[in-house]
Amino acid sequence: MESVNTPSTSPAETATPSLPGKGKRVVVGLSGGVDSSVSAYLLKEQGYEVIGMFMKNWHDDSVTISNECPWIDDSNDAMIVAQHLGIPFQAIDLSEQYKARIVDYMFAEYQRGRTPNPDVLCNREIKFDVFLNAAVKLGADFVATGHYCRKGEIQQNGKTVYQLLSGKDPNKDQSYFLCQLTQEQLSRSLFPIGDLLKPEVRAIAKEIGLVTADKKDSQGLCFVGKVHLPDFLQQRLMPKKGKIVNIPADAISFKNGFDKSDLAQITAPYQLEPSLGRVVGEHNGAHYYTIGQRKGLNLGGFPEPLFVIGTDTDCNVIYTGMGEEHPGLYRKGLFIPNEDEHWIRTDHQLHTGESATYKARIRYRQPLAPCTLYKKEEGLYIIFDLPMKSITAGQFAAWYDGEELIGSGVIS
Repeated sequence: MESVNTPSTSPAETATPSLPGKGKRVVVGLSGGVDSSVSAYLLKEQGYEVIGMFMKNWHDDSVTISNECPWIDDSNDAMIVAQHLGIPFQAIDLSEQYKARIVDYMFAEYQRGRTPNPDVLCNREIKFDVFLNAAVKLGADFVATGHYCRKGEIQQNGKTVYQLLSGKDPNKDQSYFLCQLTQEQLSRSLFPIGDLLKPEVRAIAKEIGLVTADKKDSQGLCFVGKVHLPDFLQQRLMPKKGKIVNIPADAISFKNGFDKSDLAQITAPYQLEPSLGRVVGEHNGAHYYTIGQRKGLNLGGFPEPLFVIGTDTDCNVIYTGMGEEHPGLYRKGLFIPNEDEHWIRTDHQLHTGESATYKARIRYRQPLAPCTLYKKEEGLYIIFDLPMKSITAGQFAAWYDGEELIGSGVIS
């Protein structure tokens, strides 16, 4: 039998391959939930020097539903996870910045009859700005979160361009919530669970014995907990009785008599006034309601449910339409002013007179809908192939090219 000469190998030469995070420091936003817990574990396994940090963003427990996602329990769970993983842990109080950048903005938007998205704002203003800056002061190369999304990189003219990609779990994709991030913010971000399905994340947590393995997902405002919104808004927006006016489906406002080449006309909200319908009830303040809302009207006796199709905070009137197919719920397009337009992929930004086809959504987990973007001097128009339901001022529209989120903007 022929012998085989095997070269001798020293222990140093048999070392495991270099890990992707070796020599890199990352601060993980530990929320006290399973997603961020597993994110921290995966990063440690990849060789990163991991620091766990809990963000305290809110002090006022009077407007939270106390048994659901209280911040003290979340902070304790985050600390227990950090101890279990053997990583440093600290809490950071960002409540002052959160109030100024998120809460005050929310009140101002609701006062105007608009519906803001605090989760998108929290990511843009807190997690990937204030929190990121705090992490950099700790010498971090990156921050990481438990978002179900992915980061891609491509080379363009010798420069790295970062991509924000959908999460692999179609039921949990959270790229929409990060639609306002910049190239700089993406360059400093890691999303460790973006390639995993939620059941896989929970399975990892159970396998390594994390206390958060079976903890249910939090709901409500970003890092605040589940909030009873009317109570929350009543801290500053006082209740004020007003009329609920029901508008019939055949009202003149919904007739398609406009010029289809006039983008401003196509995307303008419907012009509603009390004379078009009849008073069917009372409400406690028009600023508490949003387009498409069904719950909270407390109106019965109709063949089909009533939905909010318009609000007038100046005159304190709510307009409703009966049934899910009411034409007042649907519009063909929307408008984003120049100052509210944002492109993650700045190399794809449209210039005046240009247009492009994408798929867009106007709320989390909504199926992507084909549309065309038209750039004009005053801003960006998005025209959908089919009418879109419940387009709401103050919300974010985000447009995608396949799995990649290209840009977003605040709906006017």
